[in-house]
Amino acid sequence: MKIKQLEKSANEAIKNLHESKLKNGFPFMINSDDLPSNQCYLEYPNGSIRLVFLSRRTSDFETIIEYSLEESNLIRKKFFITQ
Repeated sequence: MKIKQLEKSANEAIKNLHESKLKNGFPFMINSDDLPSNQCYLEYPNGSIRLVFLSRRTSDFETIIEYSLEESNLIRKKFFITQ
């Protein structure tokens, strides 16, 4: 029972962080075990999602793919993020 409570609390914290980051104009990082370790998704306040990688050259994220709105919605749905 305690594990369920911890999971619920963690999910709520992530949901709040997601909303806060986007509301304040910052992208939200979505990590996935399906991606290489140097890649992640970044969701932006305008609703777009990009697949990015961390460049060793610039020490910043560089875009691999910018998804369409439909594709972005599918990614959100996969990770249980609603807009």
